Amino acid sequence: MSVSETDPRPEAPRGRHEDRAPNGRVVDAWTDGHDAAGEIARDLAAAISGEVRFGAGDRALYSTDSSNYRQVPIGVVVPRSAEDVVRALEVCRRHDAPVTMRGGGTSLAGQTCNTAVVFDFSKYLRRVLDIDPGARRARVEPGCVLDVLRHEAEAHGLTFGPDPATHDHNTLGGMIGNNSCGVHSVQTGRTADNVEALDVVTYDGVRFTAGKTSDEAFRAIQERGGRLAEIYREMDAFRRRWGPRIRAAYPDIPRRVSGYADLDKLNPEHGFDVAKALVGTEGTLVTVLSADLRLVEHEPERVLLIIGVDDIVEAAELVPMVLEHGPVGCEGIDDFLVDSMKRKHLNVDDLKLLPEGSNWLVVEFAGRTGEEAAGKAEGLRKALGNRGHHEARLVRRQARQQRIWRIREAGLPGSAYVPDRPETWEGWEDTAVPRERLADYLRGFKKLLDKYGYVSPLYGHFGDGLVHARISYDLKSEEGIVAWRKFLDEAADLVISLGGSLSGEHGDGQARGELLERMYGPEIIEAFREFKRIFDPGNRMNPGKVVDPYPISSNLRLGPSYRPPELHTHFAFQEDGGFAGAAERCVGVGKCRRPSSDGQVMCPSYMVTLEEKHSTRGRARMLFEMVHGGAIDDGWKSDEVEDALKLCLACKGCKSDCPVNVDMATYKAEFRSHYYRNRLRPRSAYSMGLIYWWARAASKTPNLVNRALGAPGIGRLLKKIGGIAPEREMPRFARRTFGDWFDTRVRPPAEGREPVVLWPDTFNNFFRPETAVAAVEVLEAAGYAVSIPRRPLCCGRPLYDEGMLDTAKRLWRQTLSVLDPVIEAGTPMVGLEPACVAAFKDELVNLFPDDAKARRLSEQTHLFADFMADRLDRLDLEPAGERRALVQVHCNHHAIIGGEGEQRLLAAMGIDAEFAPSGCCGMAGSFGFAEKTYEVGLAAGERVILPMVRGQDEATAILADGFSCREQIEQGTGRRTRHVAEALRDLVKTGHGTDRPGHR
Repeated sequence: MSVSETDPRPEAPRGRHEDRAPNGRVVDAWTDGHDAAGEIARDLAAAISGEVRFGAGDRALYSTDSSNYRQVPIGVVVPRSAEDVVRALEVCRRHDAPVTMRGGGTSLAGQTCNTAVVFDFSKYLRRVLDIDPGARRARVEPGCVLDVLRHEAEAHGLTFGPDPATHDHNTLGGMIGNNSCGVHSVQTGRTADNVEALDVVTYDGVRFTAGKTSDEAFRAIQERGGRLAEIYREMDAFRRRWGPRIRAAYPDIPRRVSGYADLDKLNPEHGFDVAKALVGTEGTLVTVLSADLRLVEHEPERVLLIIGVDDIVEAAELVPMVLEHGPVGCEGIDDFLVDSMKRKHLNVDDLKLLPEGSNWLVVEFAGRTGEEAAGKAEGLRKALGNRGHHEARLVRRQARQQRIWRIREAGLPGSAYVPDRPETWEGWEDTAVPRERLADYLRGFKKLLDKYGYVSPLYGHFGDGLVHARISYDLKSEEGIVAWRKFLDEAADLVISLGGSLSGEHGDGQARGELLERMYGPEIIEAFREFKRIFDPGNRMNPGKVVDPYPISSNLRLGPSYRPPELHTHFAFQEDGGFAGAAERCVGVGKCRRPSSDGQVMCPSYMVTLEEKHSTRGRARMLFEMVHGGAIDDGWKSDEVEDALKLCLACKGCKSDCPVNVDMATYKAEFRSHYYRNRLRPRSAYSMGLIYWWARAASKTPNLVNRALGAPGIGRLLKKIGGIAPEREMPRFARRTFGDWFDTRVRPPAEGREPVVLWPDTFNNFFRPETAVAAVEVLEAAGYAVSIPRRPLCCGRPLYDEGMLDTAKRLWRQTLSVLDPVIEAGTPMVGLEPACVAAFKDELVNLFPDDAKARRLSEQTHLFADFMADRLDRLDLEPAGERRALVQVHCNHHAIIGGEGEQRLLAAMGIDAEFAPSGCCGMAGSFGFAEKTYEVGLAAGERVILPMVRGQDEATAILADGFSCREQIEQGTGRRTRHVAEALRDLVKTGHGTDRPGHR
């Protein structure tokens, strides 16, 4: 039995537009002049302890989900408790305001965007309330992330069966709303099949527990009387009138999700199960406050059998025979999806695990032991015999299985924004047919795609007859919209002719609601209306979805009428055709909303605050709304956009970890360059952003500057002036810079040595020169003639986060001029600071996309670890012995360069290295120093890396190449850090001088 709070976080900073509620609490005011909305906001703030957000930025954040649709809400409520939800509904009812419930906001059919008051359950109502292992049940709040429940349940040998690809960030309330399924529904069924009871409240305030209703329970409800008795009496009449017709009309397939797909559960043979009847109704009937869920045995040992075939239809034809062998999952992957990933350089190494063939079935077997699971797989492999497939490859190692699942789970985003292919869209992405008709459906569907000139991947849960697609409709022209609607009608008719369902796990929302009458006929549609009237007679619960839906082609996020302005920018945004295209890039899949890093960086501020606006998706939505206009009309001068961007650490994690490569650090730099034009920036922008110039000045009298910064009075005053957090210790300037040391040292003869340039970045030149000295000694021991630029230079890394792009471009032009001989000669340049090397790889070519010298310099620049990993045979090394190290990979290193080189280098050095799965350390340049962002930066560090460092014994070295990481770790733990260049220098069998510049 357990009650667990899942990572409570500090409240995020509030918005700029504020007013006072009658009880004195602050409430964000809706600033668009809507008096009615303002009254709702004030009444809500007086009634609940949660957060009330009616500002323009808040409304912009929730204007869309992962669908093609956009509807700006009236406002947003973030309840702290179930009682908050009940009280907030009462206020909305008093004002006759419609409401929409939202979990992770990943709905693909438009269920979670509406012109309504949106309730976001994902920040506070996210707990596992109870687990009863004996009864195999769990009780959760609606905002609980699926993987949080699964992690706790697996401690008891149990799990929750349905598991969509978004399992690490989707919420169980959303799964209940959409009747989600996932890979393992072959064995465990849909969400509806795993819900035992629901604590719900209606729009008119009736709160009750829905579940199976015995005759005795029904009589007791009637005896109590009131509105609940009326609801149950009307449901009883409904099932008696409609039960036989529903039995006849509903398709008998495992993935029936479309419409009110479980009204048959009201029939006597199902025990008058109201809870199951409410699952999949997409928030149009009731609000779920908590859920009792069925848990199933978690068979820990898994194997995969991957079958390679020539055509995806062949894969579908194998499904009935595959299912005879009892798999727990059976997934199809087609050549289009794999080719898309190759073009995007997504999961490329993972794709190598697929056997020969151009299309594949991935079949998963489970058992109590590995041998039991493998035995089932071998049975299928033997039965397959020679059926024309290329190979059936057994994968037993768990790490390799996870890599295969990464391919499958990246299906939706992996097929979006594919180079040299047309744009693709959701909207017909989860149809399901009987398993034995799957091949027929794929044949007919491929012909239909060809007829309309569309392309799409075809993959998905083949074991349940479900096909995922992302299709190249034209949603931006009138002609394209007309063709799209005709296609949907024909596609619906194809599915219906095969006895299928328009939706097999994502629900209908607006994307398919209008097509439901084709599937069920007008009589059953009237039954849906009648059932909705029982619970929501005023049509205030998510109106326009499922029942009497908005037309499919209305409320489009883009569409023919969307004409974004032409924006002049510093960065090129060539892949997107400009900044407006970049602002459209996010597809809303929400991977950035994971509550933990699991070795990836994105998105550290969200992991701390659990705020939508601090996720990559939230910020991307804000920028889109800025370009779109409506909710946000101030363009580049929008305070709401700046408020969302101010906690972006510019870690660049999203550029690598986001499946569609949203590059928020670049977007932030571009936005701030315009936002702060002709206005003052925060003080920290001048103290930390201009560190290159301050460091050059301080290097003239480093001891005096260090004493001033360290003195209690003047140091505190200088921090205040510079906008630096008083808790921070300022880095100490070196008594002697690396450049001074290099210019005065005795160098080995250059004759016979290959030339290499060492980039003396600001941080290692002025603060940690011992690192650069170690690098010189290693490079010279490897036979290189080391040089440095003839004058101090800077890549401008600290300037980007502040939007000082004009200054950054001036520095780049200076660098290109000074390094012109190096560029012409093709001499490799080695950098020590990952953030600076990343600037050469990323910002340089993005700011100067047509400059051939800039591109060549970018290609000639290497991170020290990568450079030496390929040249370690040049060195004579001492044995590492029992050396151990904990390694913190800099976030820019992870995102832009990749950490493979450092891993190879440390392995070749013989060091037992553990790489911390911490993502960003939280310092992120000036972010962790600045007074306004210090707390969030420290909280990011305290998530993983700082506790890990404190847990290491003194014999374990702490390796971190990034200056920011080293400062965060040393200030947060007191442990000394080292650069990999220093660790490598210690193993090199060579003499070296002792005249090294001092750090302290």
